Amino acid sequence: MAQDYARVLKALDSPFKVIGRGENSAREFESAMGIPAQTGGIERALQNESPPETAIVAVGVEQLASVTTQLLQAGTKRILLEKPGGMNLEELKFLHEAQSKHSELGCEPNAEVWLAYNRRFYEATRKAREIILADGGATSLHFEFTEWSHKIREIEGKADIKAVWLLANSTHVIDLAFHLCGWPKDWQNWSSGSLDWHPASAQFSGAGMTDQNVLFSYFADWEAPGRWGVEVLTRKNRLILRPIEQLQVTPLGSVKVESVPLENKLDQNFKPGLYRQVEAFLRQDTTHFCTLEEQVKHAEFYEKMAGYNKN
Repeated sequence: MAQDYARVLKALDSPFKVIGRGENSAREFESAMGIPAQTGGIERALQNESPPETAIVAVGVEQLASVTTQLLQAGTKRILLEKPGGMNLEELKFLHEAQSKHSELGCEPNAEVWLAYNRRFYEATRKAREIILADGGATSLHFEFTEWSHKIREIEGKADIKAVWLLANSTHVIDLAFHLCGWPKDWQNWSSGSLDWHPASAQFSGAGMTDQNVLFSYFADWEAPGRWGVEVLTRKNRLILRPIEQLQVTPLGSVKVESVPLENKLDQNFKPGLYRQVEAFLRQDTTHFCTLEEQVKHAEFYEKMAGYNKN
């Protein structure tokens, strides 16, 4: 992700400094990007120099909350934080508390932390929002977030991250679905099964209504074949994001699935969604970002969906 962000920042002619931890990862980054990376981690960097006004935090999931907390405590005012922002709801709450304390100290402007859910910035997503608005809003929503268990099991180490995989990875598609149609206000959920790497659950289902009065349902089975997908229904069209980078529609009165042409050169030249996301962050256009306060609330949904709080 650090390399992906560097490519975008270079293309935007935005000066930046890279701070990493280990020598090996720094050499790998410098070899790939031709840009030096300072080693020693954020703690050492903050001991020796002033905190940055603006930062992008793109470390491993297990380090996201810690690094961001250190930046907030040092006085950094604007942070783009890679999803999901923390390993669990408690870490996100602690991070939000650190943000609140920064603001209470009278720092101007108040500290801002935005979650980097780059799928909100896909061209396919932008076009879907446009069609939903033109059609008078969504009427119903269905999405699937089945993960490829056989591939995830092969990932070496990272047992703590794999144990919270719904939060760490599946929220890419869950966040997108609810971003398009509103967040649950009345809902029921079920989870069952267990995996050696994700003991909380293996199958997931739920349904309800969002705060935009859109009926929704979802499904995932991590022990069976499947893929991510989002379908939004309006009174005129069925919008299909499967794969998420592409948009297809079925118009009212037809069963034909038609591809929607997209002006998506940026999504092809860079990691999809990242260019527009970083561009919006730098010009302080927060229209489509998830705030840290919102992510704390969303994490309550995620943990319930995953069955992490069964006990």
